[in-house]
Amino acid sequence: MENREKNVSLMHGIVATKWRRLRIHFACLALLLGASLVAGAQEILTADSYLAGVAERYASIKDYQAKILISSSKATMKGSLIHKSPSLLRIDFSQPMDQVISYNGEELTVYIPEYRAVLSQNVGTTSSGAAGASLASAKGLSILRRNYSVAYDSGPGELPLEEGSTELVIKLSLTRKSVAEGFRSLTLSISPATKLIRRIEGNTIADENVRFDFTDIILDQGIPEARFVYDSPASANRYNNFLFKETD
Repeated sequence: MENREKNVSLMHGIVATKWRRLRIHFACLALLLGASLVAGAQEILTADSYLAGVAERYASIKDYQAKILISSSKATMKGSLIHKSPSLLRIDFSQPMDQVISYNGEELTVYIPEYRAVLSQNVGTTSSGAAGASLASAKGLSILRRNYSVAYDSGPGELPLEEGSTELVIKLSLTRKSVAEGFRSLTLSISPATKLIRRIEGNTIADENVRFDFTDIILDQGIPEARFVYDSPASANRYNNFLFKETD
């Protein structure tokens, strides 16, 4: 019994370390999903006006799917993402293979096949759960405008996505207003043709740069809610409330 308790404690520590990394990625992703419901205005005035007006473009979007690439100094992750308004999300990763992130509007679930571990967190009604609140378009926009100062990266004109790229985007730079925010700064790269976010780059409080690339975006395919249901392997160990513990 004592050895089993030691093993469980050791696994808890390993999974907790893995989750801390995933938490940064997911928090940024969740903010992006909120922010990605903010992309396109008929007239470009100030950067804040652009950000305020772009919500109208996405207000009518019921669902979308895309390929996603998450890059940082520590890892590269690739997968397919589906999102259904207002707050359903699922990412099935090909790198790392078989890893899954799923959010059903109330519970966040992450499956880490490397450790046969399922991490879950109920964030449905908790204000501190950025992974929940930022998935809704109105809340995502509110978070960005309330907590970050917005400016054009180098003016309102089109810029290359990156040095040497022929792909042109509109870039918005967001700087946090309070040290309480998890990201010091964010850069949104928006496709002027589709008014969809093509890339987001964030600098964390640990001075780590995290980048999300979205490609092959398809809108309003009528994605059924059943696709967001995730049934974890029966052999997986489940760890609840890894983001925070629920309180009465």
